[in-house]
Amino acid sequence: MCGIIGYVGPEGTDVTSILLDGLSKLEYRGYDSAGIAVLTSTGTLELHRRAGKIANLVAAVENGARPEPGTLGIGHTRWATHGRPNEMNAHPHTDCSGVITVVHNGIIENYAELRAELQREGHTFRSETDTEVLSHLVEQCYFGEANHNLEQAVRLALRRIDGSYALAIASSEQPDLLVGVRYGGGPLIVGIGENEQFLASDIPAILKHTRRIIILDEGEVVTLRPDSVAITKVDGTPVQRKPLTIEWDAQAAEKGGYPHFVLKEIFEQPEALRRAFLGRIRDGQLHLAELEQMQQAGLLDDIQRIIIIACGTSYHAGLIAKYAIEQWARIPVEAVTAAEFRYSNPIVGPETLCIAVTQSGETADTLVGIRQAREHGAPVIAVTNVVASAITRLSDAVLY
Repeated sequence: MCGIIGYVGPEGTDVTSILLDGLSKLEYRGYDSAGIAVLTSTGTLELHRRAGKIANLVAAVENGARPEPGTLGIGHTRWATHGRPNEMNAHPHTDCSGVITVVHNGIIENYAELRAELQREGHTFRSETDTEVLSHLVEQCYFGEANHNLEQAVRLALRRIDGSYALAIASSEQPDLLVGVRYGGGPLIVGIGENEQFLASDIPAILKHTRRIIILDEGEVVTLRPDSVAITKVDGTPVQRKPLTIEWDAQAAEKGGYPHFVLKEIFEQPEALRRAFLGRIRDGQLHLAELEQMQQAGLLDDIQRIIIIACGTSYHAGLIAKYAIEQWARIPVEAVTAAEFRYSNPIVGPETLCIAVTQSGETADTLVGIRQAREHGAPVIAVTNVVASAITRLSDAVLY
C-alpha cells in the first residue's frame, strides 16, 4: 500500500520539509523505500531516493545536498510489486529528458508491452518497475501531441494504460502545476490551502497544513495550482465538489509517545470503543440511528445471513464480529477477505447483508467487492473512519 504526497505553492517554499513530514505521516501504510522530487526556484528538479526507512531518506537529504526552496514537489513511500525494494526502483521516477516525474500507487497491468514498445522507440529505462512506463509514456505525449501541455499529456497517456492507479505527476517546465489522477487505485486527497495546494494518499499527511479537503472519486483528474484546484473526469467533463472540513485532531494520527502504531492502536482500543458507543446506548439498549432508514425501507426484514468483507486488520476485526453477531443475533456470519470475495463469484442477494469494514473507506478490493454485492441486490452497511469516503457512497448505511 504505497503512499503519495504532493505540494504546489509560492516560490521560496521549503518543499522538502513538507514532503518529508507528509511521508512520515504515511508510514503506517507500510513501505520498503521512499523518495522525493523537488522543483527548486531555479528550475532544477532534484531527486532523492533511498531503500528502507524514511529515516534513511531524511539522513541522505540532511547530510547531502538538501534541495533549495522551490514551488513544487512530490514524494512517495513504496511497497514493492514490480522490481526489488532498492533505491533504483524507489519512486519518484523520471523520463529520459528529466522533465517529467511521477509517483504511483497501483499496478499497470499492460506495462510489459508498453515498456517494450517504448524501448523500441528509443526510451531508456533505469528501473524494473511498472511505474517508470508512466513517466516515459507521459514524456512521449508531452513532447509530441500535447505540445508541452502536461494535463493534456497525462490524459493522452491514460488512454494507453490498463490497470489501477493513483498518480501525482509534475513537469520541470511548469513549476506552478501538479496533476493528480485516481483510477481504481488507492485513495487520493486534495488539500486546499492559502495560495498552496496539497495532494496525499491520506488526510494525516496534510492535516498540519490545512483542514479543507476534497476526496477524489475514481476516474477523476485534478490540476493543482497555487491559487486554484480544478477537477474533471478523465474524459474532461468538469466536476464540482465542495471541500470538507476535517474536525478531528491531528494528534490522533501521531504515535503519541508509543514506539509504533500497532502498540498505540492496541492501547487505544478501550477509548475507541467508548467513543463508538457514545450516544448509541440508552437505558442499556443499543440504538443505531444510522440503520433506521434501512429498517424503514425493509432492507433488513428478510436477512438470512451476513458476510463481512474487509482486508488486513479490518478482516481480523470482522472475525471477532462474526462470533459476536452469531451469538447475539443467531444469524450465520461469514468473514472473507475482500481480495478473495471479489474473484469468487459470490452467492449473494437481497437476503444477504454485506458489512464492509475499511478504515480509510477507500480500500480498492473492498470497494470492488461491495459493488459486486450491490449488483446482486444485497444491502450494504459500511464501517469506516472517514466521512464522505468512497465506501459511504456505495452503502445503504454507514457506521463511523
